[in-house]
Amino acid sequence: MKEYEVIWEIFNKCPRNQMRDVFVEEVEIADPEAYVKQKFQGKDVSYEKTVLEDGTIIFDIQTSMIRQRCSFTEI
Repeated sequence: MKEYEVIWEIFNKCPRNQMRDVFVEEVEIADPEAYVKQKFQGKDVSYEKTVLEDGTIIFDIQTSMIRQRCSFTEI
C-alpha cells in the first residue's frame, strides 16, 4: 500500500461564484482508482484519469451533474 495526500474538489455550478469546496486528507490505499469507484459507489458517475509527470494522479469526475476532482499525490 502507498500513502497519498488526497485533494477532493467540488466545483460550484453558480456562474458568479467561482469558489469550490476543497477537502484534504491522507489515506493509505493500494489503488487510487478503486478508492474513487468506492467513494462514488451507487451513483451515476463518469471520470477521466490523468497521470502527471510528477506522478500525481487526477480524476476529473462528473456525478449528478456536478463536476468534481480528486488528486492523489504520493507522500
